[in-house]
Parts: sequence; structure tokens; C-alpha cells
Amino acid sequence: MSKEARISRRRGRWVFSAIAVAASAALTLTGCSGGGASSADQKVTLTFSQWWAPEMPKGALQDIVNSFEKEHPNITVKLISAPFASLQSQTISQAASGTLPDIVGLDGSWVNPLYKQGALYNLSDAMKAAKYDDSELASQVGFSGDTYMIPVVNFVYPLFTNDQILAKAGISAPPTTWSEFSADAKKISQSESGVSGWVVPLGTTNPNGVQNDILSWAWASGGTMLSNGKPDLTGNADVSGAVNMVKDLVNSKAVLPGANGLQETDKVTNFVNGRVGMMIDSLAHVTTITQGDPNLKFTVSAQPTKDGYTGTKGMLTASWGIGISAKTKHATQAWQFIQYLMSKDTNSKLSTLANGFPGNKTSTPDFTGADPHFKTAFGIYQKSRPVNEFTGLPAADQLMTSFLTEFQKAVAGQESTPTMLKNVQAQWKKQF
Repeated sequence: MSKEARISRRRGRWVFSAIAVAASAALTLTGCSGGGASSADQKVTLTFSQWWAPEMPKGALQDIVNSFEKEHPNITVKLISAPFASLQSQTISQAASGTLPDIVGLDGSWVNPLYKQGALYNLSDAMKAAKYDDSELASQVGFSGDTYMIPVVNFVYPLFTNDQILAKAGISAPPTTWSEFSADAKKISQSESGVSGWVVPLGTTNPNGVQNDILSWAWASGGTMLSNGKPDLTGNADVSGAVNMVKDLVNSKAVLPGANGLQETDKVTNFVNGRVGMMIDSLAHVTTITQGDPNLKFTVSAQPTKDGYTGTKGMLTASWGIGISAKTKHATQAWQFIQYLMSKDTNSKLSTLANGFPGNKTSTPDFTGADPHFKTAFGIYQKSRPVNEFTGLPAADQLMTSFLTEFQKAVAGQESTPTMLKNVQAQWKKQF
């Protein structure tokens, strides 16, 4: 719903392993046919769709584009900016109609379906054509040995708590365990009218609440939803424990009402407006929070873990990924822009502005004047194991949708947690 190059050795732990899947013999990506059709010195305009600009300081991404254009006077980059939730559906529909912009901001869960549609250009081909050394890239996401997405900035998802709301409820510090979190969420909801303990989007329109707000609890405590790369949900104590905790909080009315209709962006809106005391959210939204209410006092801490857990904590990660449309006529120039974003200095600047971690292993964000919440989150990251098991999985969005559909039945009392996970397991296996 995901910052130090001077610590690039530790960053090795950060690198997502790209998941290889066998491509259908009938599926042949045609991106190379249109890509690179324009000559290097021809004046071209590239379109670039992303949700990054709304989550950065105003004008920051445009400034980076302007710097690129000064170095490449024959290339103009036109930003197409939209919130993450709307861009997700927009990108999928554009891919189906063959109208993707030249350069596409990507979430890891979108890559597999776009790849299967033949909508993404083979970035391995682009790198080879440019004689680009990819050893500086922290990670790549692809299939059958080829890259289709490069994570530009990586983000962590800590726990955000509203200091004033917690204090009013008599809570002196952010929770560190599942039981503390549950108790605090219920206490907040009962202590002040119109304020809920936790905000969690559980709707299927954009189903990333599964990874961000349900399974992240299992990952935080060293759990996994996979075994040898395949679904492992039934009889999984970590997964069932996370499901039961979230289900209990929903049924106890400790979460913001209307969870099934909420989107990821609703988290920040309600947190800034003082309607909720806690949320699990991207560190990238620190800027949005501070701009929304400069006087809001909040704390960033590690996601609570299962009671009694003493191992290394897992920390949910996500990325601002980037790819090229298979239909572009300017793949050479599109790659030049991506290469610029991934260069050491530019990637340092971009990750700093985004409150994220660099996609270039040699980049070093500038901590001068950095928001203190970022420094806190970085300290948490250094002690954690970054994880997001949905990155690169086949039909990741469909997997999450299936999970939420069954979860809603469990919350409504139509099926037990074991039955729910059994049904999800069966549906997931079909996708694998």
C-alpha cells in the first residue's frame, strides 16, 4: 500500500527476490517492436503516470523532472499524477486497452497481471541496449529471468499513533504486543465519542488491506503465508492468529466504522482529522500528515508482535516501482529517464524527499533537516527483517481479493477462521 546507501551492505537484506514464473508459450511480449523506434536525438515527449507526486512535497517530483530535461534537452517528461487507489484501477484498465503511458509507476502486486497481458516492456532488453550496469540496483522484479519493474524507492510500514488520543485514553506509550494493541484499540474507542482505536481498509476494490493490515501482523512476528513458495494458510498459527485479532477488533467496534468501504488513502485522512488513534501505514505519508496538520503530535514505532515473540521483527515493505509500456515508441528515451532516477545522486534526493529507502545501493539520503519520524523509522528498519510476500506473486491482487472476500464472511459469522483459511487456500492454489 515500502534509505541508506552508506549502509548498502545492510541493504542487501532489503533486496526483494524476484519471483520467477514460467511464461505461457503463447504469450510473447511485443514491447520491443514499438520500443526504441525514435532516434536518440529526436525531440520526444514522454508521459509518466505515478502516485508519487501527491505523496512528496509540492513540486518536488517536477523539480527532478526539470533537472532531467536540462540534461536531456530533446526529451520532455509530462507527469500524470493521481492518488494510489485511483491509479491502480486506471493502470490496469489502460493496460487492457493498450493505452498505458510511456513510463508507468508500478506497485509490485500489479506486475504479474500486466506482464501476462504483454503490457510491460522488457527492461532487461533496455538495460542491455544501453549497456547499463545493474549491479547498483537494490532489487528488480521480473519473470523468467527478465526484469519488468525496478523499485525506485522502498518504504516501510510502521505503526503510527496519535499522542494526544492515546494520552486521553490513559495510554502512556505505543503498544508493542498484539494483546496491548487490541486492548488499546478498544480502550480508545470506548473513551472518546467519535474516535476509533484503529483504521483498517478491508474492501475488495483495492484489496491491499490484506498485506498492510492483516498478514503484516503475522510477518511482524516472523510468520509466513508461504511454504516453498506455495500457499500455506491452513493450520498456520501465525496467520490464523492475525486473522482472529483483526476479526475481534472489527466485531468489537474498535475500528473506524465502514471498514469494508475504506481505501488506503482513508487511513491518513482520518488519522490527520483525529478520528482514529492508530494506523499501520507507509512512512511516505509522513509528509501528507504534517502538511494536513502541522500541529499533530504523533509517534512512529514498530508494528506490535505476537505475545512472547523474541525473534527478529518483520517490517512490511512496499516500493515505488517503475516500468515502461510495451506500446511506447520511445523506449530508449524512457530508459534514459529511468536511468536518471536510479543514478546515485538523483536516487538519494528522491528517496530523501519521499521518506523512503533508495533503490540504488550506493545512494545516501541527506539527513540534514530530515523529519525526525524518518530517523526513528530507519532505526526500526535496521533492527527488522523487511518483508512483503505478495511482491511478484501471480495475480497478487486476486489473491488479496479472495482473502478479503472470505474474511468478510468470517467477520459476519458465516464461517469460522479455519474454514475461511481453507477456502482461501483452495482459491490461491488455482492461481499458483
